[in-house]
Amino acid sequence: MYLIENASLKQRNTFGIAANARFWVQVNTQAALRSFLNTVTAKNVPLLVLGGGSNIVFAQDYQGVVLNPNLKGIKCVADDGERVIVEAAAGENWHEFVQYCVAQGWYGLENLSLIAGTVGAAPIQNIGAYGVELKDSFVSLEAMSIQTGMMREFALSECAFGYRDSVFKNALKNQYVITAVRFCLSKIARVNVQYGDIAQELLSQGITQASPTQVAQAVIAIRQRKLPNPAQIGNTGSFFKNPVVALAQFEALKAQYPQLVAYPQAQGMKLAAGWLIEQAGWKEQSLGQAGVYHKQALVLVNLGGVTGAEVVNLAQAIQKSVLEKFGVNLEIEVNVV
Repeated sequence: MYLIENASLKQRNTFGIAANARFWVQVNTQAALRSFLNTVTAKNVPLLVLGGGSNIVFAQDYQGVVLNPNLKGIKCVADDGERVIVEAAAGENWHEFVQYCVAQGWYGLENLSLIAGTVGAAPIQNIGAYGVELKDSFVSLEAMSIQTGMMREFALSECAFGYRDSVFKNALKNQYVITAVRFCLSKIARVNVQYGDIAQELLSQGITQASPTQVAQAVIAIRQRKLPNPAQIGNTGSFFKNPVVALAQFEALKAQYPQLVAYPQAQGMKLAAGWLIEQAGWKEQSLGQAGVYHKQALVLVNLGGVTGAEVVNLAQAIQKSVLEKFGVNLEIEVNVV
């Protein structure tokens, strides 16, 4: 176990926001995690579990313990010749895990390439991109109760996955530390290239029958072209969820704004939040050192020395503008602490 008192969080969140935690604790094994959760410190001060820090904004210093479960390891736990069950520990880097799976000939996650963060954080958000969500390949996860230190396995049906949502953001929020996640992946090279950007990227390369590796490379190229690298420009990727509205509201908006970008859903239509933000006049605008990225209005960025308060102020101003112009509520996807 590794503990720092009055620890800087600036290098531990991808927005690069300067904030401090009363304690920073990193554990490398389940035994160390259980031991720490049984300490007086863990039981008597607020506790925040933090993976790669890619989905969080620190609006202030954190007056508690920031816990980093740095558990490592990837293993195949079952193989029937056509499918494999792969288990990855919570501290594994998500993108590196996806690339490892593709290299092994285990397919299904390639559309989720280059998403920042760790494997353990991925189910909480039910991460998704380019027509694929984590839940599509998810089998189960193991997690440790913060209160008791006991392990529990969660099956797919128990996770209540939704659009950028899960039971761990709602009924079980702050109750468990995820330690490992299992996925069912195919050894047969089937690909999902229905999403327009992927199809166009492959076509531009003259690829008509793409392999999973080529799909992963296409996704990486698209994301690198559209989104800022957190190592160069602080950000958390998509800052807002794409709002889902009733069909009647969509049709009314479409009549007023013919260029409205939307996608059919089981219940209503999903609107492109980036389009709404841009049409509300916020693309390339800023408040203080918090700005809207010039290539993608859905992304807020650190223009240099940004504070968490500046990021929150910008996000709230954008929400207000979009609501006034379109009558649509934008929900923040990022965790604000």
